[in-house]
Amino acid sequence: MTSKRHHGSSIRLQRGVYAIEFAFVFLIFFAVLYGIVSYGMLLTFRMGLQNAAEDGARAALRYKPTSPERAVAAVQVATQRSLWMPAAVKPLEVTAQCSVAGGEAGPCNTSTCTSNASWDQRCRIVVTVIARGMGSVLPPLFSVVLPSQIAGQASMLLDGSSS
Repeated sequence: MTSKRHHGSSIRLQRGVYAIEFAFVFLIFFAVLYGIVSYGMLLTFRMGLQNAAEDGARAALRYKPTSPERAVAAVQVATQRSLWMPAAVKPLEVTAQCSVAGGEAGPCNTSTCTSNASWDQRCRIVVTVIARGMGSVLPPLFSVVLPSQIAGQASMLLDGSSS
């Protein structure tokens, strides 16, 4: 008779254990799921900005008579391709800069942008798209480890037909 009484009291003592175990497992599962969603959104926005910058750099390869006109076309295309971004991160900062590929200071000009120049002396265009204020778009729980701004950048070597 004493064995039955001990058996019944041990079941009664473990009655809330399942609820406590579920609470711990649920917290871990929820944190992992929330992190996947947060970083998934961040990577989606980042890849979208990268795609917009690449499309802008490709637009600079289309024929335009001067490098500044190529830069304007690149900015227009990159801005158009990034219109899908949420309104909270707009206006986006879209820039396109022409420079000498070898890292020398100064803008592209007719003496450096010839098609027979060496690779490090040719002109290139660098298109950058920056989105600020990502904290207002991304979920707030992981705001400590998520960036407040993201950027996409692409560069292309230009042919020698521009001045």
